[in-house]
Amino acid sequence: MLASFAIGSIPFAVVAMWGSGTSIRDVGSGNPGFNNVLRFSKPRALLTLIGDMAKGYVPVMLFFAVDDPLNVGWLYGLCAVFGHCYSPLLKFNGGKGIATSCGVMLRLYPVWALVALAFFVLFRALGGRRKWRQRGALASIVTWIFFTIVMFVLFGSGHGVYALLMTIFLTWRHKSNIVDLVTG
Repeated sequence: MLASFAIGSIPFAVVAMWGSGTSIRDVGSGNPGFNNVLRFSKPRALLTLIGDMAKGYVPVMLFFAVDDPLNVGWLYGLCAVFGHCYSPLLKFNGGKGIATSCGVMLRLYPVWALVALAFFVLFRALGGRRKWRQRGALASIVTWIFFTIVMFVLFGSGHGVYALLMTIFLTWRHKSNIVDLVTG
């Protein structure tokens, strides 16, 4: 669990900005995550996205064995997401966890993760076309709600409860986005 947290705590948004002369925590929203890097540079944002997704995927791949109980895989994934969100390398202030949680989803449920990613892209594109505010946060949370429903319906409550816990945590991490969306 500690190793999963440590892997998750690597701040790829900060790493991706090395050599640019800009600290990602001093521009845009100040959030060390994909969306903020995207405001600065698409190539650097792509590196951030790959790194952040790998932070969720790799710990589950390394430490979760096929014969382990399902909750162990989710536990490693949650530890990686917590590491991203509360990185000791960033004074316990990290990103919001969406890309890292996507990496967890890709490792535990690869087919359904791809379906969820397609859902995310379509929802985000719809938000862009309709000029929705907070469309990235909205698409992220709605996608996790969709994924949670899929887990409950297709795999039962054992899987669904873990997806629900992740959804609740990620929604809480986006509370400022939700307040902004609601208050206008």
